[in-house]
Amino acid sequence: MSYRFPHALLIQFARAPELGKVKTRMQPRLSAEQSLLLHCRLVSETYKTLVQSHLAPVELWTSGSQSPDFFDELEPLPLLREQKGADLGMRMHYALSDGLQRYRAVVLVGSDCPFMTEAVLRQALEALSAGSDCVLGPASDGGYVLIGLAQPSIQLFKEVAWGSDKVLEQTRAHLRQLSWNWHELEPLTDIDRPEDLNQITFLKQYEDLILTY
Repeated sequence: MSYRFPHALLIQFARAPELGKVKTRMQPRLSAEQSLLLHCRLVSETYKTLVQSHLAPVELWTSGSQSPDFFDELEPLPLLREQKGADLGMRMHYALSDGLQRYRAVVLVGSDCPFMTEAVLRQALEALSAGSDCVLGPASDGGYVLIGLAQPSIQLFKEVAWGSDKVLEQTRAHLRQLSWNWHELEPLTDIDRPEDLNQITFLKQYEDLILTY
């Protein structure tokens, strides 16, 4: 495989699909079964975007009980890694640090943003290649949907209120303390809450699910 950024790595974070344990904030607007389907669709569509971009190698880092049947259905078969760490911040730090031991730059995305595109990923990798220490893809809810690093720092992931609307600003504060040069992309929307479902009603990949609620 020939990549545009062969010295970079794309990492996707995904929770293994378990009924009643994923997308629980969507209920009762969606049933537990619909929430699971939404989660699986978001994971698979994000993975497809990453691998079909042909920008860089891709690794899928998972948490929760493993669901080999689901992951085995992804094409091409993903390189699976296990998330490690006490909270989301430490899990991201571990994965990014691991990747930076093998690649010059690493971009990590979650599995909750159906608006992630090849163009967004390319912009992130270009920013890191141009000398940025960090690149952030802000989320409309105050978090971020993407983070890319050219060097690791655990400070970026400490004392952050994960899951709150303070994540992005707290991360910016850490970047200023580190005196790092960082680049921010255009904000995108995560699909985390019932009201977010209105954002994907026009996306064909989700028509069959959204029309049922």
